[in-house]
Amino acid sequence: MTRAAPGAQLPSTRALVAEYTASPVTVQRALRVLSAQGLIETRPGVGTFVRAARTPRPLDYGWQSAALGTPSSRVPLVSAAMRANANDAIALHAGYPDRELLPERLVRAALQRAARSEVALTRSASAGHPELQSWFANELGAVTPVGVTPPTASDVVVLPGSQSGLGSIFRALVGVGQPLLMESPTYWGAILAAAQVGVRVIPVPSGPDGPDPVELARAFEETGARAFYAQPNFANPTGAQWSPEITAQVLDTVRANGAFLIEDDWAHDFGIDTVPRPVAALDDAGHVVYVRSLTKSVSPSLRVAAVIARGPARDRILADRAADAMYVSGLLQAAALDVVTHPGWLSHLRGLRHRLRERRDLLATALLEHVPTAHLTSLPKGGLNLWLQLPDATDLDRLMRDSEAAGVLIAGGDEWFPAEPAGQFLRLNYSGANPAAFPEGARVLGELLDAGL
Repeated sequence: MTRAAPGAQLPSTRALVAEYTASPVTVQRALRVLSAQGLIETRPGVGTFVRAARTPRPLDYGWQSAALGTPSSRVPLVSAAMRANANDAIALHAGYPDRELLPERLVRAALQRAARSEVALTRSASAGHPELQSWFANELGAVTPVGVTPPTASDVVVLPGSQSGLGSIFRALVGVGQPLLMESPTYWGAILAAAQVGVRVIPVPSGPDGPDPVELARAFEETGARAFYAQPNFANPTGAQWSPEITAQVLDTVRANGAFLIEDDWAHDFGIDTVPRPVAALDDAGHVVYVRSLTKSVSPSLRVAAVIARGPARDRILADRAADAMYVSGLLQAAALDVVTHPGWLSHLRGLRHRLRERRDLLATALLEHVPTAHLTSLPKGGLNLWLQLPDATDLDRLMRDSEAAGVLIAGGDEWFPAEPAGQFLRLNYSGANPAAFPEGARVLGELLDAGL
């Protein structure tokens, strides 16, 4: 490639890219790349120039420590589950399904149709697109038993992903400094949202069938809490699904304490051996605040979710969301609605169930064979994760480092506990790329554990 002194005008765009082609299309692409990298600058009416080289110098931001003061809480910047995948790594840490598990054809077509519609240039209502609100309400209403009043579209607030919704719910229903009961272990994003809002988290132990009702009642009584955050179906990270008996006892306890159950139905579309049973379908008195996300099952680029709440609770949540983000992109709402109302959506979900079962069983079998010193707490009936308990003597940080060095990415279990971890755990995701490599990943983990014991 032709080089010029800093500030010198380039002789021609063709000379700039002469080494690889004289095509005008490729020339323009090359210029865009070089401009994005800060190597050239274009001055309209003058020409294209090599950008002057700048000598880097160290910068001092120490003054900000005094200006900002001591942080109120140590909030992690990012979960291990959100780390980018290395191209050749075996990714067992992922927080999102692999691309081949997504309805790619439906998503692309939906985005194209949305881009050609009026929503591409108009603002949506703060509570969401009316047709999408109706879809969320009707989905929950379809499993609401006789005798319970189903929700309506006016009970729905569309969210730009469930993470921001959790923050709004915690602010609106709990408040800064107030106690929030939370399953332990539980979703790291909920722990993060609680820390950012400044609520006081009280862990409630939860097992394969759900939380201990006795411990939940005791926590309500001792703390005076007015909300309990939980994932009754295919919990992240454990994969647990509440039994009908636990569900009934939890709902009775919540009602007796005049409290809210914040139900996070993140894995609604990921049933394998059973179907999700939303607790919200059993309540019409406004005790259950229901969060339903489409992000993981439709596309991580379509961050669309909803909260279904009744009475003043819904109004307070909407007020917080409107103050924070005004409204959700109408383009994304239209595309999401297009996907979930397309006849191909239900066909996709049926196929997804079988593919998730194959992946789950493949990884579980590999762990039993290659990691015999660890304990698989249960074989989940849905969701995306296996919860693996390691020997107590395991150095979890070292295991994660050594595993990554060996080409296997894993997520340590510590960040899924609202308080001190109850042991040494790994959360392993079976929806990541290249499931054929799962046995090799398990073999590496087994060897590392054996070497460290």
